[in-house]
Amino acid sequence: MKLITIYSLITILITAVFTGHEDNSPAIVSISESTVSWNAKKVTGEHYGKVQISNAQLDYLNGKIRGGSFEMDMTTITVEDITDANSNARLTNHLKSDDFFSVEKFNNSSFKITEAKSSNGKDYQITGNLIIKGISNPVTFPAKVDVQGEKIIATASIVFDRTKFDIKYRSGNYFENLADKLIYDDVSLEVKLVALNQ
Repeated sequence: MKLITIYSLITILITAVFTGHEDNSPAIVSISESTVSWNAKKVTGEHYGKVQISNAQLDYLNGKIRGGSFEMDMTTITVEDITDANSNARLTNHLKSDDFFSVEKFNNSSFKITEAKSSNGKDYQITGNLIIKGISNPVTFPAKVDVQGEKIIATASIVFDRTKFDIKYRSGNYFENLADKLIYDDVSLEVKLVALNQ
């Protein structure tokens, strides 16, 4: 009788240990389904496009995000608002140059969560470190999580000041008399991470 009780206790403890380990495992993020779209505005209009996610993880425990990160391959940046091939290539190459993201020197940008606040597991205030051109700055932004079956879909709107990452080209804070050539400092990223809930 005692042997059975001891055996049962050991089984319960082992199960608890392994279950806890699984619950703390990062959710598997689908790179092909996850996206980052960028948007930048200037006096005369705006430009927008995409950049591919190269790596990502989402720490999801007991129905809430606890942490996570993603990396962007800056060599894949695209422009989607210009249809003329030559003009599109010209802007794309300019974005990759030292005037903007210095892609040859810094081909990866990243973000890592340091704090995720939520009262309902759906609406979040996320804080973390955004790294662009090797420069790290904290950002805070709203995010939403939608669980659809086995999928966790996290969406967020991140707005950052490009000048804090040494991207000062045609910024009104650093250059005078730009008139209609001025480019606003704020850049927005629309991020969607699709993960499998283990």
